[in-house]
Amino acid sequence: MAALAIAGLARTVGLATEQLGGRFGSSGAGAVQSALGNLPELFIGLFALNDGLIRLVQASLIGSVLANSILVLGLAFSVGGLRNGMQSFDAPRARIIATLGVLAAAILAVPTLAHTFHTPARAHEETLSLICAGVLLAVFVLTLPGLLQALPGEPEHEPPRWSLVTTLVVLGTTATAAALASDWFVSALKPAIEILHMSESFAGLVVVAIAGNAVENVVGVQLAARNKPDFAISVIVNSSLQVALALTPVLVFLSLLFPATLTLVFSPLLAISLLFAAGLAALVVYDGESTWYEGVMLVGLYAVIAASFWWGA
Repeated sequence: MAALAIAGLARTVGLATEQLGGRFGSSGAGAVQSALGNLPELFIGLFALNDGLIRLVQASLIGSVLANSILVLGLAFSVGGLRNGMQSFDAPRARIIATLGVLAAAILAVPTLAHTFHTPARAHEETLSLICAGVLLAVFVLTLPGLLQALPGEPEHEPPRWSLVTTLVVLGTTATAAALASDWFVSALKPAIEILHMSESFAGLVVVAIAGNAVENVVGVQLAARNKPDFAISVIVNSSLQVALALTPVLVFLSLLFPATLTLVFSPLLAISLLFAAGLAALVVYDGESTWYEGVMLVGLYAVIAASFWWGA
């Protein structure tokens, strides 16, 4: 029920996002929507950290990146391609975003690789995680102004039907409601894991990630179906980048306030899956064009990764 509540709120956020697009363009509206859409993920992470569910938080963060960068992007490409044929989007912007995605995946994977290969840095995992988190935040802050710039030759959006105040009130209200629903979701998740006999890693990677990103799931596919590929990619990929470059390091620093500290030392399979996903997503978007069968490829990779975590990581 909590997951359905979060998904229902996504529809309202989608309508408000389109109103923002008429005022600020695809890039600005996509960034704002992605930030609000990631609020459930932030609150789910904080509530889970408070309960000591470190592995769940780690899996949900990586799962959020995977869900956006290959599952939701793949669904958007598939739906948009089947309804509108080949879709084109701004290739230079897509290449910058893809490069940032690969960079984020590489930085996130370094502490895991240092741990797995028993390097001297293994004895300083918490310090290395804090350094990586600081670098990720710095990259996010320095690149954000460029990502918010309007696309050259961007088509005109429909004039907004809502006032700016109404749009912001709707977005703020739905974000608050999503935070409450996220608390209910975490409360119901622990018994659900036991009853369904799923691993904590699978619950974080798939269940929490998809529920926490319900906003992007719905909005991104809707925009692609309406033949707005630039807007769709801005919403979907901005969300993935914000989780990797901002939300994850923020939770690493905030975890210092909790009894259990969150580090960037994931299971090897999580780190490798992240690198695979970043690489394939970069290959798909690099040419500035999308087709439905490219979307199928992305969804297929996600299905295999998700299945591999059913028994744990």
